[in-house]
Amino acid sequence: MTYVLVGIAGVIGTLLRYVLGLCVQQSVPPTSFPVGTLTVNLLGCFALGWISQWVMGKSRISPSIRTSISTGLIGSFTTFSTFSAETVQLFRQGLWGNGIGYAGLSMIGGLCLVWMGTAVADRRRERA
Repeated sequence: MTYVLVGIAGVIGTLLRYVLGLCVQQSVPPTSFPVGTLTVNLLGCFALGWISQWVMGKSRISPSIRTSISTGLIGSFTTFSTFSAETVQLFRQGLWGNGIGYAGLSMIGGLCLVWMGTAVADRRRERA
């Protein structure tokens, strides 16, 4: 049953990633900088930090649901392979500043947003 739930959540996460990434990329002036992927990945980092701290700590949530949320939904929502391919593409186009900026924002921003997600969850738990 876990496999099915992860698969369903994965489809949902993938569709959300595609639609949100496309909307974000189309809402900014044309650029070679992958704003859509960056936005999706940073949102996913915050969500995973929050979910891992808040939702996953709830004993009433089954392990199958926990796995489908973290691995299926958020794992398919974020995309390390697209980030990597876009970074290499920027470097191959000679856009070294964009490539370094994108990689730096993705890594540092991702770590900070996971931390922020866990901090928000901790504060919410303290209030509950």
